[in-house]
Amino acid sequence: MTPIWQISGRAIPLVGNDIDTDRIIPARFLRCVTFDGLGAHVFADDRAQGNHPFDQPQYQGAAILVVNANFGCGSSREHAPQALRRWGIRAIVGESFAEIFAGNCLALGIPVATATPDVIRTLQAQIAAEPAQAFTLDIQTLTLATDAQTWPVQMDLGAQRALLQGTWDACGQLLANREAILATAARLDKVAKIA
Repeated sequence: MTPIWQISGRAIPLVGNDIDTDRIIPARFLRCVTFDGLGAHVFADDRAQGNHPFDQPQYQGAAILVVNANFGCGSSREHAPQALRRWGIRAIVGESFAEIFAGNCLALGIPVATATPDVIRTLQAQIAAEPAQAFTLDIQTLTLATDAQTWPVQMDLGAQRALLQGTWDACGQLLANREAILATAARLDKVAKIA
């Protein structure tokens, strides 16, 4: 189990409300057996129109995505956060998120934090003006900061605890508790045989 306390890196602004999971990763890319390679197809249809932030050189290698309202709405496909993660996104800050999308992000260890519309607009403008600046999303203090400025963010309390304690990783929890799980399974097997 791996606690996540902070995510640091450059940021990428993506302006627009109601960006759904079909736009994040179009349906034709869902036929994959694994999630490998999905990052190359994130926002494929939007990027085909040209001048998309995910293609602009100043944002390559960015780790923090800054979005507007209702990001990740639409279908509940887990491929959407998988594609973002494989592109390089390690945290998302926005005005609001679809609940299932936020849960799918948490399952991958991608913190999803919210801020007011004014803060998001300020961040997006600042990132566009200075794309090389580094940001740190601090999960414990619930802040997003540069060297010069700090903004408050919010996060679901359960998600915050899961990230800080490392319990966001369901597979990691199972592996860490392997012996206890095997002991319980053996005990239940004995009870079933008696009954």
